[in-house]
Amino acid sequence: MNATAFQTLRALADGAFHSGEDIARLLGLTRSAVWYGIRDLNAAGLQVETVRGRGYRLARPLSLLDKTVVGQALGPLAGDFELEIVNSLESTNSTLLARAAEGAPSGLVLAAEQQLAGRGRRGRAWRSQMGHALTFSLLWRFSCGARELAGLSLAVGIALARALRAAGAAGARLKWPNDILLPEGKLAGILIEMQGDMLGPSAAVIGIGVNVRADAAVSAAVDQPVADLEGAAGMAVDRNALLAALLRELHGVINIVAARGFAPLRGEWQALHAFQDQPVSLLLPDGSELCGLARGVADDGALLLDTDGEITRHHSGECSLRAAQVAA
Repeated sequence: MNATAFQTLRALADGAFHSGEDIARLLGLTRSAVWYGIRDLNAAGLQVETVRGRGYRLARPLSLLDKTVVGQALGPLAGDFELEIVNSLESTNSTLLARAAEGAPSGLVLAAEQQLAGRGRRGRAWRSQMGHALTFSLLWRFSCGARELAGLSLAVGIALARALRAAGAAGARLKWPNDILLPEGKLAGILIEMQGDMLGPSAAVIGIGVNVRADAAVSAAVDQPVADLEGAAGMAVDRNALLAALLRELHGVINIVAARGFAPLRGEWQALHAFQDQPVSLLLPDGSELCGLARGVADDGALLLDTDGEITRHHSGECSLRAAQVAA
């Protein structure tokens, strides 16, 4: 979507009717430019209703991100973050990794209304519709090395589960190493990419995607069941309040990991573990599978798999977890 379409979207975000003349006056555009903006919104899958004599409106209001609103919701913690909101880019993680290499400060948050090439773990694409997801990345710098941050993705999962449960997804659970699940499917995902020395200092770019509103086109394009926060909460979700809540929780768990490692959070993670003591299948790097019972995680975040009474450790960069298919 071009800049005019984004401007038009913001003018219509409240879901009320607005005449083409009023939109043009508000945005300093011609009526023709507004018409093209409406056309582009419809082409992007955002349903804009047109009623003669009343104007245009979105079929459903959208909660678009606003830096001032998020800052106010963060309260005393606002000074620990530097928030940038952009209309569209390829990937918040890729962009922030480049910024980190150039010396960007710790606490920089990059949020995008639209990602054209959002990425998930193991090279998967992250798909979302405009205004229907919350996608952002956070840069955090550590004095320690990456070796001491092995459980960071699990700690981030705890932060997400806390915030999402408080926002209405009471059944949110954790899947090792980086997914948040509801019974209906995947609610949110995490992608952490590291820079720096194994002994320190180091920097983490923490990418987060949350499915806020259901979207049939996105569900049809992915290879797994998808859940959404509004469906779980039974009401509209303010994405600004959600972003602030997530950043508050992230601030807390990241500082714990930086000071004491993942061990203090291990018990909470296991209490939220979707597959605790259940049969699972682990996809190994060579393509083979290992089946056993998920016995939680170690102090460093490694998955503990019980195979015929023998406990083995597995690390998140090596393998992928699935619920085991148990015959009836």
